[in-house]
Amino acid sequence: MVYFWVRNTRLVKKVLIISYYWPPAGGGGVQRWLKMSKYLPENGWQPIIYTPSNAEVSGMDDSLVKEIHPATEVIKSPIWEPYDLYKKVLGIKKEEKIYSGFIQKENKRPSWVKKMTQWIRGNFFIPDARRFWISPGVKYLDKYLQEHKVDAIISTGPPHTTHMIAMKIAKMHHLPWVADFRDPWTEIDFYKDLHLTWLADRIHKRLEKKVLNQATQVVTISPTLVKDMIRISGRQDINLITNGYDPADFSDNVKMRTDMFVMAHIGSMNADRNPQALWQALTNIAKLDPSFASQLEIKLLGPVDSSIFASIADIGLEKNVNHQAFVPHDIAIREMKESQLLLLSINNTGNQAGILPGKMFEYLGTGNQILCIGPREGDAIELISACFDDAIAEFNDVVAIQRIITQAYQNFKSGTPYSKNNEVLKYSRQTLAKHYCQLLSSLT
Repeated sequence: MVYFWVRNTRLVKKVLIISYYWPPAGGGGVQRWLKMSKYLPENGWQPIIYTPSNAEVSGMDDSLVKEIHPATEVIKSPIWEPYDLYKKVLGIKKEEKIYSGFIQKENKRPSWVKKMTQWIRGNFFIPDARRFWISPGVKYLDKYLQEHKVDAIISTGPPHTTHMIAMKIAKMHHLPWVADFRDPWTEIDFYKDLHLTWLADRIHKRLEKKVLNQATQVVTISPTLVKDMIRISGRQDINLITNGYDPADFSDNVKMRTDMFVMAHIGSMNADRNPQALWQALTNIAKLDPSFASQLEIKLLGPVDSSIFASIADIGLEKNVNHQAFVPHDIAIREMKESQLLLLSINNTGNQAGILPGKMFEYLGTGNQILCIGPREGDAIELISACFDDAIAEFNDVVAIQRIITQAYQNFKSGTPYSKNNEVLKYSRQTLAKHYCQLLSSLT
């Protein structure tokens, strides 16, 4: 075993974590392992992060750098990605960022050009557009591990390129390997949009099954994804460790605004998350109560698909919208805490039952009212129901959505607080990091 001392008081082991996303990159993909690694040392593990030195990310967030635990070692190597060519074909400026999840912005290229680029992405860049990091990543880590010993490896995806690197390195150095899935692979909501040939689909599924079967342990973030991975792999020991919230983010005294009724959505909103019934419910309430329209502010903080702006404009709510394509994480937390209603719109797709968005846990951490629009059953619905009363409406249930918003608006006008229960505490980052360290310790 390899050990080192933290503050000269505790003997701990080392874990190599392969993550494409790392500060100062911002966005949702960073949070799980930035926060998890923050609490690993107090549970006996030192994190060593391997990440690209020049990743193509949707935004930069320097505020996250201060979250990195001082015991964390960060190692980097360059990556080549085909995004310059992709941007040129789509008519996107070189300095603009590419968003994951097929979020579309208005541009001059016809739809067939978009479909062609999606087809190329799915059929030629397997497992994903970061695949050109695999060979140099393996070479870099092989050399690093010859000089620096570790006790275990974790790869976190997407992108699933990280798992391909880890699979090779774990075999070369005889190390236990945990494959951590923040999202599914072949059952992710936009998999159908890749327009795969039968051969490409077969390769994706073969690689997915290979990763699931060769990893020493597999971890994912929702009960439904656990079941899906058991079905795909045939192995029964898939582990559930959800995302969570960091109590340190909510330790200040920021209060809800009293001048405006703010409904906020934090994070990306693609076309499958367009809550059409919500826009209708808001319009209905405004017609019944003119003061509502003058006090309503709809905050969309993150990349938003152009179809959603079109829906908002069609119903006449665009003047109530405040959109920022990217905000630093500390500002996003402040915006959550200042909002009277936090919107969680679940993808209206076939895999909706297993979706547990990372922002949902931070919503829970605020204790503020949540409006979850999604299916009657699913992991998000079950979790929110255990923590809050009357927070869920189905996709097309305008009446239920209207009722929840009206109650939240009445609470806003009367100054009535909305409180969380103790069920939320199990999703703190400290608790989840402890579970992860117990899993790692069982392997070494």
